[in-house]
Amino acid sequence: MNTLEGTEMHFYFSLQMVPSISVAMMYVIEVGCLLLSVLGVFGACKGKRWCLILYAAGMAAAKLFVCFQKRVVREESKLLAMMPLTAPNKANRTLLHNIQEELECCGLIEGYKDWGASIPASCNCHYPGKCVSTPHQYPVYACCFEPFMLPCCFVPQPCLPIYLSELKLAFSLVMAIQFGSGVFWVRLSLRHIYVNLLLNLA
Repeated sequence: MNTLEGTEMHFYFSLQMVPSISVAMMYVIEVGCLLLSVLGVFGACKGKRWCLILYAAGMAAAKLFVCFQKRVVREESKLLAMMPLTAPNKANRTLLHNIQEELECCGLIEGYKDWGASIPASCNCHYPGKCVSTPHQYPVYACCFEPFMLPCCFVPQPCLPIYLSELKLAFSLVMAIQFGSGVFWVRLSLRHIYVNLLLNLA
């Protein structure tokens, strides 16, 4: 399978999966927002602070989650738009080299095969036993084991899944911090309002 066919297959399966995932996610978000709205109304009518805190924090989390999903899809589309890698522009090539060196990966979908015959040095593998070599060039034992480790030895993992996984982890941490901060400030604000109401009633 060549690079173009691999890219086409990736797009095909992405297009097949996105509608079902989007519809399912839409239902989950809609049901969640509906339940949060009911909880918020109940808390406002009954004066339940914990309901209002959950409502405010839940709505903030839902908004962050939607923004997070859009960002991930946008980053994935940006990387896939660079295909085929056999003829990327200078800016894209520099970006991909940085990603490959930082995450220790090569290519986007099919590993070093995405680069065709011009595989960059950032794809070179330095860990014996965890590398692959190009066929019809040198046998793997002559490339990927010490003391040889020739330039024909490459990292097998493609960058796209690793990059998206790291991105999701970073966004999850940010979302957790913002969610916790939101809960703290909402609770503090509601407590302040509650104290003021008690003082006014007194």
